[in-house]
Amino acid sequence: MRNDRILERKVFYAGAKIFNEGDSGDRAYLIQDGQVEIIKHGMTLATIGKGELFGEMALVDDQPRMATAKALSDVSCIIISRDTFREKLAKADPFIRGLLNIFVRNIRNLTR
Repeated sequence: MRNDRILERKVFYAGAKIFNEGDSGDRAYLIQDGQVEIIKHGMTLATIGKGELFGEMALVDDQPRMATAKALSDVSCIIISRDTFREKLAKADPFIRGLLNIFVRNIRNLTR
């Protein structure tokens, strides 16, 4: 018997903070519709939209959020929980898991 999970979805209204720099992170977000601004120290690092993932780094290395995410428009997201992320990662090739950890560490070091 297959264990299918119902995906959690959430809507953030334009102007809403999705998370703040320094928050602990227990989920990542996959944008279904709308645009999200990624901000660090008051500067926009990126504007992302449909099909893009954000908030994943905190799930990889259990470190606080390195930037703030704010809804530029009404945004619909699929929530990826820490447990779901870890289950998927556990099935990945160990080489890929190692690379992912290195990438995240390097990105955090670059933005300090």
